[in-house]
Amino acid sequence: MKVAKRKWAGVVTAALVAVLAAPASATTLIRASLDHLTDGNGTVVVGEVVDAYSYWNEDGTFILTDVRVAVNERLKGKLDDGELTVTIMGGTVGDLTTLIVGGAELIPEHSYVLFLDEEDLPGARGVRTVRDHCQGVFEVEIAEDGLRAVSQANGHPLLPDASGAFDAPGGAEGFPLEAMIETIRERADVHRR
Repeated sequence: MKVAKRKWAGVVTAALVAVLAAPASATTLIRASLDHLTDGNGTVVVGEVVDAYSYWNEDGTFILTDVRVAVNERLKGKLDDGELTVTIMGGTVGDLTTLIVGGAELIPEHSYVLFLDEEDLPGARGVRTVRDHCQGVFEVEIAEDGLRAVSQANGHPLLPDASGAFDAPGGAEGFPLEAMIETIRERADVHRR
């Protein structure tokens, strides 16, 4: 009987050691192409972040942030006016910050191409969000050849998609903004027909 108890204790100890020794994992994302992002989201806009407000969800278990975006161009979907609110996971309330590794980062006074859809988040049902996390956000940057849209997924490890590609769409250089806008509009028009 003592031998069985020792074996059981040894198994439990080994299991605990294995669990404690397992590496903490970050968000794992499969690469999403520009076509996939366009097809999989109900709204795509180019806009500038006006402000952001972080708060505890209804249950008081998770921090969410509402980001107000002034829309410069609607590329897909319907909007009631020239402004929308995007809710993302994470943020800072008081001295506590919740960071979502691989999550979307939206900073006031910065412009983005945003791929948005309605989803349920912890304690918030049916909100407009960046469901593809960092892959659904392209920062609009000034380059020597004009404005470019660069994916926030650059530098984040992505698992290969079905075609074997694993770099963020547009790569480190991003897309020329006008060419990206045209590609998204064409793709959205094809699926609207």
